[in-house]
Amino acid sequence: MRFPRHMFQILLAVGILTLALPAFSQSCALCYTQAASSGARMIQALKSGILILIIPPTLGSIGMLFVVHHKRNQVRRTDEDQSGQDW
Repeated sequence: MRFPRHMFQILLAVGILTLALPAFSQSCALCYTQAASSGARMIQALKSGILILIIPPTLGSIGMLFVVHHKRNQVRRTDEDQSGQDW
């Protein structure tokens, strides 16, 4: 009995997500204790650092998707363009 393709993909996705759960529980005890014992200024610096590490890649990805979406019509061929070529 063969599995349908979509069932295999669903099982694979569930397996990957299940195996990744232990990774969520990992944390650095030293980092946690340092952040907990630091003052308000250090906590604000950590929050700013997290934003600095998240925002530029997100904006870059959105910008790249925007460019790719608008450039897709420039390279797309229609049936009329392909009929004139002798390949």
